[in-house]
Amino acid sequence: MGEKLKLYGFNNLTKALSFNIYDVCYAKTAREQKDYVAYIDEQYNSQRLTNILTNLTDMIGAKVLNISSQDYDPQGASVTVLIADESMVPVGNTHLAHLDKSHVTVHTYPEYHPETYLATFRVDIDVATCGEITPLSTLDYLIGSFDSDIITMDYRVRGFTRDVYGKKLFLDREIRSIQDFINENTLRVYDAVDINVYSANLFHTRMMVKDIDLQNYLFNTDVYELQPQVRLEIMNNLRREMIEIFSGRNIYN
Repeated sequence: MGEKLKLYGFNNLTKALSFNIYDVCYAKTAREQKDYVAYIDEQYNSQRLTNILTNLTDMIGAKVLNISSQDYDPQGASVTVLIADESMVPVGNTHLAHLDKSHVTVHTYPEYHPETYLATFRVDIDVATCGEITPLSTLDYLIGSFDSDIITMDYRVRGFTRDVYGKKLFLDREIRSIQDFINENTLRVYDAVDINVYSANLFHTRMMVKDIDLQNYLFNTDVYELQPQVRLEIMNNLRREMIEIFSGRNIYN
């Protein structure tokens, strides 16, 4: 992240990372679709999500203040973690404590398509921080914690702080692209595109997995049980679903 910037007083910038992950799967019957949703619901229950968020909190050097978690019927889970970055600034012979409260939230949304037999698992993660804490260093960890076929990320910096000369700073570190904070080995797996508004300190990146190994997208089905024409149809449906999610609009229907 580079050397720390010398500031006058506290860092008052607020940083928000919104992170959406989509996992797509083919389940050939309504029963398999429900089984897939149940499987995902169990794999990513509130306990596992809590572990992911507490690990993330450790990675950014924050302290957990409170955890709220909930599993839902028939499916889905939510976790909210209140975190803080506590810093001590010397003033004369005393120390002033400044507590920067922030939060991390995650919500899951398993669902399935009624006609193409495609099931989609969506994870929404929001990390809001202030002070010295930045969530960008956790991107590889978050991508690796889920089966990430499509990823959309928004990073926004709000407010301003000052340097020691009183000059307003609207960014406390240079940012060109969210991709700069993702490992090169991770980026090789995905097609990625940026839509950035530099004047508003708003950075947006979309990523979609390049290669599809059909077996990895079949639930309780062996790829060799399927006729070549069926395999091709499934591959086409998977790719179309991913492209529409990646594009954020309906293209094929």
